[in-house]
Amino acid sequence: MSAESEKRHHIVGLDIGTNKIAAIVGEISANNELEIIGIGTYLSHGLKKGVVVNIESTVFSIQKAIEEAELMAGCEIKSVYAGIAGSHISSLNSHGIVAIRDREVFHQDIDRVIDAAQAMAIPADQKILHVLPQEYLIDDQEGIKEPLGMSGVRLEAKVHMVTGAVNAAQNIEKCVERCGLVVNEIILEQLASSYSVLTSDERDLGVCLIDIGGGTTDIAIFTGGSIRHTAVIPIAGDQVTNDIAMALRTPTQSAEEIKIKYACALTQLAKPEETIKIPGAGDKASRDLSRQALAEVVEPRYEELFGLVQSELRRSGYEDMVASGIVLTGGASKIEGVIELAEEVFHMPVSIGMPKHLAGLKDIVRNPVYATGVGLLQYGYELEKENPSYRHSERNGLIKRVSDWFKNNF
Repeated sequence: MSAESEKRHHIVGLDIGTNKIAAIVGEISANNELEIIGIGTYLSHGLKKGVVVNIESTVFSIQKAIEEAELMAGCEIKSVYAGIAGSHISSLNSHGIVAIRDREVFHQDIDRVIDAAQAMAIPADQKILHVLPQEYLIDDQEGIKEPLGMSGVRLEAKVHMVTGAVNAAQNIEKCVERCGLVVNEIILEQLASSYSVLTSDERDLGVCLIDIGGGTTDIAIFTGGSIRHTAVIPIAGDQVTNDIAMALRTPTQSAEEIKIKYACALTQLAKPEETIKIPGAGDKASRDLSRQALAEVVEPRYEELFGLVQSELRRSGYEDMVASGIVLTGGASKIEGVIELAEEVFHMPVSIGMPKHLAGLKDIVRNPVYATGVGLLQYGYELEKENPSYRHSERNGLIKRVSDWFKNNF
């Protein structure tokens, strides 16, 4: 390894998904831009619906993806930003109020008001993953995004809190640490995807991001530039594959290939004369089937999924506030007819979100499949830009936790 690549600082996003593990390596270039220099993917076998169910298999898959990324990037990976999903994730909006000490807002006032906002009773088996400030109020003046240096007596913060199961987060950390890596931070997957696929205009106008993966469908709603609601639905691409396997009596592996190559989410778009070969299970001979018959299996599942997303959107109370519509991303959003079906269900403009604002290997990662991986990378980059002290690849995770505790309490 050259001395030059040692000097350069690398950030790694590790997307631990139900179907694939993706490690994406970024390098901060001389002019402080993020450049993607390596990608490693491997099939994931140890997860169900976004949650680790087999540590051994997950560790093996992570190691393979990391090795591939290291080979491509030509550097050694020491620490990662990992993603978390699953139906154990829940979110709520909260707010906190504190008095401003010297009639001017300093960093410690902002820290205190964020602490006050997250002082809520949460179940013992849940832990806070994120506290995301939406806006601040100073003496009843609303809509302040950056209160630092402003004068006033009372500071209020409105925040969006995301909590997840303690054991799910610990299992992810355990898997990564067994690969000899440090977890810098565990990040909610749809929050990460929003960093890579949404523009600031979409966030301001109001947008609903739907990340359809293998095991889970992750939803994030933004209005007025801030995140307002997050949810996870445990129906996604795997369910579609399962439906195809059951209906066409074909092995799951073949069903997955058929889904990727030929599936269509809207029956009208599939021409009846198009036929596909279906391999039989076991020793049974393969047979022909019209593409329309396949679409009749796929469409109801996607319709059900979009119906669940719509009821979640209604329940959140933001349905009328997402003016720029729906952005779909994730591997299962690539199927033909998904946009048309979603427009029929939601009656809103729908588009496919690809990772944006990239340098380096952008042709490879401009794909909805890598939305979360690239987003984790961009999240890490933003975090380290704000706190340069965060660049602690070599530092042990425990030392960081202890020092953070001292900083927050004394």
